[in-house]
Amino acid sequence: MKSWHLKRFLPIVLLCCSCAYAQVDVTATVAFGASGKKSKKLDASNVVLWLTPLEGPARPLPSAASLHPRLLQKNKSFKPHVLVVPVGTQVEFPNHDPFFHNVFSLFEGKRFDLGLYEAGSTRDVLFDKPGISYIFCNIHAEMSAVVIALSTPYYGISDGAGHVTLPGIPPGRYALHIWYETALPETLNALSREVVVGSDVPALGVLHLPASGIVPPHKNLYGHDYPPPTPDQPVYVKP
Repeated sequence: MKSWHLKRFLPIVLLCCSCAYAQVDVTATVAFGASGKKSKKLDASNVVLWLTPLEGPARPLPSAASLHPRLLQKNKSFKPHVLVVPVGTQVEFPNHDPFFHNVFSLFEGKRFDLGLYEAGSTRDVLFDKPGISYIFCNIHAEMSAVVIALSTPYYGISDGAGHVTLPGIPPGRYALHIWYETALPETLNALSREVVVGSDVPALGVLHLPASGIVPPHKNLYGHDYPPPTPDQPVYVKP
């Protein structure tokens, strides 16, 4: 009799357990301009969304050893321009240009100065705490990138059309955070809110951001303006 009861209720128990650990892919769309107003088509890529749990712990972050993110330097630019990594990740900075670079970050997030390093060489940086790091080159003013280190595994980056997918989110209550390079901090804070993720509501809808602005110029490693480019300016070519 006990065995019969166990077989009868076992499927129900397993079903409840699977529901408790069900995960959904949460989607959202980013749009520039106020809701209901038409605006010219803008590149809506590199908007970062992430969720932090408001009840219970998040699943463990991916093992740093399993990740090999790189911020490549090529044609006097960083690729990708925006990189999101879990806290504790070591990021490679390979130089694939035929001349020297000097990568640095002196703002919020991870502060570092990699010094001059030649073509074909690589430097590494450990992003050991949450934060947003703005990355530049002390030689080439046109080079910039952003590394966002998060303590949550639930994040996504928008494509050019503004579509974002946050994969594998367990149902529950979360704080939604948004980052975009040209948006003011107070604007982004105002967009943060609580959301409830469930299998019946896998979409966050349309998130409206102010029309894309212009990234202000930055200073060099020593807090000074970059010298204006000249035809005879040295390029620091590898000997």
